[in-house]
Amino acid sequence: MSESRKFCPRCGDAVPERRDTLPGDPGGRDALLCDDCYFAKFELVDAPDRIEVLVCSGCGAVRRGDSWRDVGARDYTDIAVDEVAEALGVHVDVEDVEWGVEPEQVDENTIRMHCRFSGVVRGTLRSAEVTVPVKISRGTCDRCGRIAGGYYAGVVQVRADGRDLRPEERAEALEIAESYVADQEAKGDREAFITEVKSTDDGPNVKLSSNRLAKNVAGRITEALGGSYESYPTLVTEDGDGNEVYRVTFAVRLPRYAVGEILDPEDGDGPVLVTGVSGRLRGVRLANGDPYSAPFEEGASPDATRLGSREDAAETTVVTVEDEHAIQVLDPETYEARTVSNPSFVDDDAETVLAFEHGGDIHLVPRDEGGE
Repeated sequence: MSESRKFCPRCGDAVPERRDTLPGDPGGRDALLCDDCYFAKFELVDAPDRIEVLVCSGCGAVRRGDSWRDVGARDYTDIAVDEVAEALGVHVDVEDVEWGVEPEQVDENTIRMHCRFSGVVRGTLRSAEVTVPVKISRGTCDRCGRIAGGYYAGVVQVRADGRDLRPEERAEALEIAESYVADQEAKGDREAFITEVKSTDDGPNVKLSSNRLAKNVAGRITEALGGSYESYPTLVTEDGDGNEVYRVTFAVRLPRYAVGEILDPEDGDGPVLVTGVSGRLRGVRLANGDPYSAPFEEGASPDATRLGSREDAAETTVVTVEDEHAIQVLDPETYEARTVSNPSFVDDDAETVLAFEHGGDIHLVPRDEGGE
């Protein structure tokens, strides 16, 4: 460095000329000051006297400005660290900033944050320590308030056409609703929630926070389980701008027949185990294992007689395989040897099979609903 003819505008001392720009060198008018004058009023960190954080006691969301945000914090200490990190400001001229924080739990609602900072300014390593008290207060976010108040805008009713819902259908429909809503929450939609699930003899009623959410749930249930849905809006109120507000019920109607049922299509080819109901009825013939599909015009609800379900089949012993068309098994009720059709889904070396009895006839049944 060499003396220049530049002088500090504040104290009048000569300001050394810098041949190279150093990390943290100030710009603008501050660049004209000598080091003593520059650092006399220099503050490495700008910190508030205290920080108040409003946390939802229900879901842990934090109030920031006019909105609530899910922060994913493990406890209030994590929230305090995040809030302090956002509130603290480091001088614009500082380079190579490093900082750390040590929380001190004063009481249940107060955390004292001891913060340490360091950085390079005018080629000089500077450091500072600040302590910021964080006050945690609890409230209720809009979302939790709506849930607690029983708010809902859409309803999904799951029923079946001309029959009772099977337990597995009830469970899958609810799993679809809960999984979809959870995905929306994970994507940041704080307005997505299930208000209530009410189980009735006919099927579940799912109350959801929005009509959009309810419509998407209804669509996903019918995609997975077949059937269709219709919507029925009901005017409930008007908003502050005079717009009509509707609550919509989405009535899901699952197909007349369910996967796993055993039917007689009465076409002369014998009973069918239902393996699919989306679009149209599909299954496997119990007599020979051939695939079955209802005509397109009859869709998923052709005329058929219910004989029972796969759960009604019982394990029984194979006596002998007579040929590719006939097999001898023990009657699961009388234990007498019976010769029945040998369908393709029965292995040649099978020692036991599933047998379904109806009207004195015995039909072998696949071990799973896919026909295997």
